Amino acid sequence: MKPKGYIHLYTGNGKGKTTAALGLALRAAGAGLQVFIAQFVKGMHYSELESLGRIPEINIRQYGLDCFIVNEPTEKDIQAARKGLEEVTDIIRHHRAGVVILDEVCIALHYRLFGLEEIISLLKIKPEDMEIVMTGRYAPVELYEYADLITEMKEVKHYYNKGIDARKGIEF
Repeated sequence: MKPKGYIHLYTGNGKGKTTAALGLALRAAGAGLQVFIAQFVKGMHYSELESLGRIPEINIRQYGLDCFIVNEPTEKDIQAARKGLEEVTDIIRHHRAGVVILDEVCIALHYRLFGLEEIISLLKIKPEDMEIVMTGRYAPVELYEYADLITEMKEVKHYYNKGIDARKGIEF
């Protein structure tokens, strides 16, 4: 009998949501599980792409374009996110990974790149033994009902507020 898989939600305004999800991905890959990471909103080249790309059990795909968070998302941003949602749905429906990470899915929901109902429908087709991890600020409270584990990252202090820019290998 395969062990039960759970749904995780990492949210809040603090740093570390994606980092926690990637740590779980490394652990799962080390145990021989196939991991699929869908990065919604993100389209920049982050250093984790280099290291995760060297691990055959981990497949990471980005479904973001330019950083629209300071503007409004364009139709192309919406299309990119929807393409990612379609690919993730296929992966979950056909059980092509043991762990699926929906990185920044809450941000994608916040900016209405797709609807909450679509994510809830996705969670409802999760195979019993699959682990799903959702990350991002602004998690809708409706997702709390579906999550088995909820971690809220709270910013207490951040050097960014002192004008420190993101650093390669640390923030990107």
